[in-house]
Parts: sequence; structure tokens; C-alpha cells
Amino acid sequence: MTSALFDDATVTPASLAPFIQHTLIDVGITRDRMVAHAEEAVRYGFNAAMVPGSWVPEVAAVLRGTGVEVASALDFPTVGVTTSAGKAAEAESLVRAGAQQIDIGVQIGWLKSGMYDAFRDDIAGVVAAGVPVKVMLELPLLTPEEREVAVRLSIEAGAAYLKNASSGNVEVANPESVAYLVQRAPEGVKVKASGSIKSFDQAVSLLKAGAVLLGTSAGVDIVTDQVDAQTTSY
Repeated sequence: MTSALFDDATVTPASLAPFIQHTLIDVGITRDRMVAHAEEAVRYGFNAAMVPGSWVPEVAAVLRGTGVEVASALDFPTVGVTTSAGKAAEAESLVRAGAQQIDIGVQIGWLKSGMYDAFRDDIAGVVAAGVPVKVMLELPLLTPEEREVAVRLSIEAGAAYLKNASSGNVEVANPESVAYLVQRAPEGVKVKASGSIKSFDQAVSLLKAGAVLLGTSAGVDIVTDQVDAQTTSY
């Protein structure tokens, strides 16, 4: 499965914008920088602005009526430290504040401990908030058997997207990991790629492998073909 974008032999950097989630998650972000980030998402036609939960209300106000969605992340960038009840409550709070998509870290320790019901229910508690949930599976941290279980439980929990990793600190996004998830995703479940996506060629390779969304802090550089961008690893 590949995007319809590739039915056309001429793919330009700018044509990738609708597949990119423009990401800004860092320490010490100012309000002016966050507003500018949201405005960039509109200017370049990105799929969404991915921002910390604390900035969702401000970003939602900027993006209202533009067609660009508000995305946020839970249990990230430190993955697996939030209680399930806390994660579910924060998801509800973010949706009320204007979040339209949520990416979540998962409880890798629970998975490795055989606590499969708890792992699945942790995800399902966020799904209950009523917006599409993308599950950051941290594939390089899992054995082949654990990967299969993690994918199955995420689907059972109602995940809308499977995601290879939370950031480039875990895995540089690659076509092999994307294809692995695409092959296991049933109809209605899609794949998002994330992790040090920094160039047009890399982005195209991930979309050709079947990803429909790309999470990156280098979105502007990719769509304007600035290949020497200095960016974070998200």
C-alpha cells in the first residue's frame, strides 16, 4: 500500500506537505515561537502541528478553521512513565482543549513482563477520548515476538495508527520498519513514520513503503528542499 501521491511520477518537495506532521516539542518554547510554528503549518499546508499538551489551546486558536489539525503527544518524550488513569485523563483534557490527534508512548516494561491486558488497556483508555490515536511502538526495543504482540494489542485497543518509534533517539525512520507495520495493519489502521526524518529523499522512501503520515521537526526544510537542515531528532 502506497500513497496516491506516487501515482504521479513527478513528486516535488512541496507535494509532501499534506503528509507531514510539523513537530515542535522541546524545552523552553516561547509563546511567540509556538504561534509561529502553528502559522508555518498553515503556510506550508502540513497535515497537523504536533505540539506539547501545554500549548494545545494556543495552537488550536491559531489553527481553527484552517484545515490544519492540532496534534499532541502523551507519555513523551520520556515514554512509559505515566499511569494509565493519568494518561486517559490527560487525553480527555487535551481533546477538550482542541487536540484532534494524539500520539502516545506505550508501556514497554509491561509488555516485556507479559502484562498484556494492562498494555492494551493503557492504550484503550486514551482511545476512549474519541480522537485518532497513534501508538509509538519503539520497535528496536522489542524482540520479534514482542513486536508481533505489541502490534496485535495496539490494534485490539483501537489504535488508528501504528508508529515505528517515538523519535530518532530510538530509531531513524526507515522503509523496512514502515513496511513491517503496513503488512500487519488491518484495513482502517494506518502507519505513521517518525525518527530523524530530515530530507526529501528519506520522506519519499517512507511514503513509498506505505506510511501516510511523517512526524518531523524538519518539515519546512523538507518541503523547501533544504537538505542541510539542523533539526532535532523527532
